[in-house]
Amino acid sequence: MSNTLETNKITALLDRYGSRADIEVVEETGSTNADLMSRLPLLQAPVLRVAERQTAGRGRAGRVWHSVPGGVLTFSLAWRFPQQAQGLLGLPLAVGVAVAEVLLQQSVPVQLKWPNDILKEGKKLAGILIETSPVPEREGGGTWTVIGVGLNLKIPHELEAEIGNAVADAPWLAQMDRSTLMAYLLNALARALEQFEQQGFTAFSARWNGLHAYAQQMVRILDQGQIVHEGVATGVDEAGCLILLTPQGPVAVVAGDVSLRPV
Repeated sequence: MSNTLETNKITALLDRYGSRADIEVVEETGSTNADLMSRLPLLQAPVLRVAERQTAGRGRAGRVWHSVPGGVLTFSLAWRFPQQAQGLLGLPLAVGVAVAEVLLQQSVPVQLKWPNDILKEGKKLAGILIETSPVPEREGGGTWTVIGVGLNLKIPHELEAEIGNAVADAPWLAQMDRSTLMAYLLNALARALEQFEQQGFTAFSARWNGLHAYAQQMVRILDQGQIVHEGVATGVDEAGCLILLTPQGPVAVVAGDVSLRPV
């Protein structure tokens, strides 16, 4: 079975949700997120851009997202919401739920780390980066989002050494036809984004909590390396805030450029 990404193969497997997006497959690019962000004023419909290889991929807080041809599935989806950006607070978590559910259907045991990571055996398997741009009122208002996902399929030891942290991969997924996997992910994401548009994060909070990697565990919340909260992570609320039980009482932590670490 071929393991190159093919536009026509992806398109053939799309359902009524996934087929809302135009598909672009490129051999190599700097960053699929940056590509789509630069084109937002020209877009008329959702666009999925998937690259065989990214040379300048980014994670949250400007971190480098390392990639290797065939070993990491890197893609971005541009999607326009009628809401303003402040109405999209729980979106990264909803995207995490959608991606995790596809992986679970493929027998990959995953959990969610608040706010943007998908873990396998406690190590990072996938990351999500969402960037937004307001749509001018004269063009109907709302917000364009570019949802970037990097999913480790098969990571060679030398790349893991370069990353500097233990990361997870999914050799089982690496054997799967990647166009098929991409179609499954796009169908699930498009369905989730439509649901988020109509119901917000309320439709996802219980699903997220069911996959919470650190449920009832002591965690620290760091902002630029400084500990800002410490407590027991009970789960997320219907806005996507992480609820911590601290000695001072419950605290709702809003996702920003903060990081979670187990104690």
